[in-house]
Amino acid sequence: MAGPIEQFAIKPLVPFQIGGFDLSFTNSSAYMVLTVAAAGTFLLLATRRRELVPGRLQSSAELAHEFVAKTLRANAGEEGMRFFPLVFSLFLFILVANLIGMFPYAFTVTSHLIVTFALAMLVFATVTLYGLFRHGARFLKLFVPDGVPLILTPIIVPIEVISYLSRPVSHSVRLFAVMLAGHITLKVFAGFVVSMGGLGTLGMLGAILPFAMTVALTALELLMAVIQAYVFTMLTCMYLNDALHPGH
Repeated sequence: MAGPIEQFAIKPLVPFQIGGFDLSFTNSSAYMVLTVAAAGTFLLLATRRRELVPGRLQSSAELAHEFVAKTLRANAGEEGMRFFPLVFSLFLFILVANLIGMFPYAFTVTSHLIVTFALAMLVFATVTLYGLFRHGARFLKLFVPDGVPLILTPIIVPIEVISYLSRPVSHSVRLFAVMLAGHITLKVFAGFVVSMGGLGTLGMLGAILPFAMTVALTALELLMAVIQAYVFTMLTCMYLNDALHPGH
């Protein structure tokens, strides 16, 4: 890869078009399948024996389960547990996709806005449809905060509506931007190491600093891969709380 942007290029692996629509199976599709397969295999292996004294895999699966369940209960209450399969699936998919993207030459599906936006729209649609189905017109109380004077309602309501409609954008851009920027930065510093290393002894000595930065950035990016999965999950839980308990 010559440039830091080329690692994000989507390339068709199995070209296929129908009715003028490109339905090719791409490298992005392949890595999404790999992500689901890896997450599913991990859970199947972890829960295969269900021992009273868990091993490493079972302990890891139980920790992930309890972590997501605790986050959901803390932000959406006990009623929020009905959405646990959705929230846990989102958390595990994003976490595994981020970690797979840390391998050299791997493709990071969460570095594409269309992927993160699709996940955010899934959450947005779930919150909106469930809120309207359960509460009906009372769901609109979400846009009228308690205690707001009636005279300020024409100002507050449009602000709340815009804020609500912008949720999928902020929800998706945060994950996409962090993963994109992190991988570009890693590629740039790794390129410095390779370029300076080819200049002889002095170049190798000069490559020590960018190499150290590459190692540090790799550790930071690994940390961000976990943190961003948590942030996306936490925001999902907070939005689901609005569907369960509309109002402020």
